[in-house]
Amino acid sequence: MDALFSIPVLSFLLIPAFSSYSTSLNILFFYMTWTTLVLSHPPLRVEIFGTLAVRLLFYLVPSLLFFLFDILTPSAAVVIKAHGETGLPAGSKRRKTSVKEAKVAGWSVLNLALGIAAQAGIEYVLTKVLGVRSALKISVKLPMPWGIVKDLVRGLLVREVLSYLIHRYILHSRNSRVSRKHRSWYHSLRAPYPLTAHYDHPLSYLISTFVPTYGSATLFRFHFVTYIIYLSIISMEETFAYSGYTIMPTNFFLGGIARRVDMHLLSDGEGNFGPWGILDWICGTTVGESIEDDIRDEMEEHEIEEKVRKAIQASRKKIRERNGTSSSKVTPNKGRSRRRRDS
Repeated sequence: MDALFSIPVLSFLLIPAFSSYSTSLNILFFYMTWTTLVLSHPPLRVEIFGTLAVRLLFYLVPSLLFFLFDILTPSAAVVIKAHGETGLPAGSKRRKTSVKEAKVAGWSVLNLALGIAAQAGIEYVLTKVLGVRSALKISVKLPMPWGIVKDLVRGLLVREVLSYLIHRYILHSRNSRVSRKHRSWYHSLRAPYPLTAHYDHPLSYLISTFVPTYGSATLFRFHFVTYIIYLSIISMEETFAYSGYTIMPTNFFLGGIARRVDMHLLSDGEGNFGPWGILDWICGTTVGESIEDDIRDEMEEHEIEEKVRKAIQASRKKIRERNGTSSSKVTPNKGRSRRRRDS
């Protein structure tokens, strides 16, 4: 654990977010931190502890805080739940958390650890046993910004395709063991709530969550810096989309994913198989609002905000013009009154 909380690892993750220096100095500090990290630790350790740090910071810690908020203050949490008391871990603000909810939280953490262990096992076999290059690229040379953006776009798109195909044709097939486990585990939930993003039977979890996430990154052999950004995006998506809350950092992106996650569970898996809803929209398996509806709602919301902004500006302009007119009328009268007093 000393590698996880070492200065190079923490600096690598936190300097770009909290530094108040100029962009050039940020880049210099980032490069120095990354170089120190790569040269002071074996590549496998850098990958595993870097992955663990991202999962802790962007998924596990906030999800645990949300989970505790739901079970400790259900009366406050129910106000921002999309499905009211049904969205609480206990299913009601009057009922205490039972063994079932503790089991959900425990298996979620174990599945997360299982995914990281599977990643470590794959990299160990590739580099130590087979003697070939690692699945992810770890080198002192940093990727260019355009390369990062390109890898992120195609990696997330491939993840969308893999998630859709696996979820629809494996997890929801009729007579497979994996589908029966998925239905008896994940689809036993009433509604999504914090930590349920990684709750499923371990076999179903590895196939449906680990394979699309890690497989997409290894397909293009991401640089580890790109993988950190990629995994951070996915971790934040899982944290908020499965929280069951109506309040989201972005209503269009995360809010749309959360609504599709809710409807997938509430409809007992009739649709919404992909995380972003792109293939659901193309293949006609959308349940509830589609990604097209999300875009339309977002545009209408921006139009309303723009109209309100223009109305406020027009009102302020009229007030300024009225005050300017009043001042011009008052000033000559004051001048005449002074001259009368002087005379």
